[in-house]
Amino acid sequence: MKEIVKRVDMWGVDMLFVVGGNGGNAGANAIQQMCEENDVLCNVIGVPKSIDNDILLIDKCFGFDTAVEEAQRALLAAKVEASSARRGIGLVKLMGRQSGFIAVQASMASGVVDAVLIPEVNFQLKGDKGLFKYLQGVLEAKGHCVVCVAEGAGQDLLENDSLHNGTDASGNPILADIGTFLKKQLKGAFKEADIKYIDPSYIIRSIPTTSNDRIYCKILAHNAVHAAFAGYTGITVGLVNTHYVYLPIPVIIQSARRVDPRGKMWNRLRASIGQPNFY
Repeated sequence: MKEIVKRVDMWGVDMLFVVGGNGGNAGANAIQQMCEENDVLCNVIGVPKSIDNDILLIDKCFGFDTAVEEAQRALLAAKVEASSARRGIGLVKLMGRQSGFIAVQASMASGVVDAVLIPEVNFQLKGDKGLFKYLQGVLEAKGHCVVCVAEGAGQDLLENDSLHNGTDASGNPILADIGTFLKKQLKGAFKEADIKYIDPSYIIRSIPTTSNDRIYCKILAHNAVHAAFAGYTGITVGLVNTHYVYLPIPVIIQSARRVDPRGKMWNRLRASIGQPNFY
């Protein structure tokens, strides 16, 4: 951080725009504080970017709509694969380390998912209230089923995994692979089932953005520049309750924005697909 501030001062940079998620905005906040402590005149502005849509208070980050659009295609593909096999189970792992917004929205949009697993809601696999008991009923009724799981879901089930340890360079917890774990568990529980596992993460990250996301991104960029020229520093731009606002960076990095298990979004999805609690 000292080296960054040193270069900012040396090169005479008076406006610095940081595009990133919680980690990126935390970095922007640290740079702004160090600039202030060292009397370096530089306006530091954050622009929220998180494909998981997990930045506190912000309605949505640019790229989220694009991610949901492509994620639902993966779910529709899993539906085709599962329904084309005898006792087919389509399993799709989507992005969502701490927040299951992509899994929830894509599942709602696709209309083909039978069970959705997200980090905010614990679940068990076995027992009368477990996931497998529910899927057995779906298979008997329809002959196939589709399961959508966010990458951060069910980490308590993998606590003994050797990869489930510590944090990465950005401070994010290192996750064990819930997708391959579930695939293995499903094969063990449904021996005659044909498991179709899809992980579209890199496809979702690399596709061209939707027109709405392009426009939203440009508006955020314009507002960030306006903020810097107006003399603001240590703030981030974003959409809150459909209004474009400036927020102090420390406010949005306190914690991650998460799906509310008691909220309308999650329970609307559960009601539409008939999903019970798996605990």
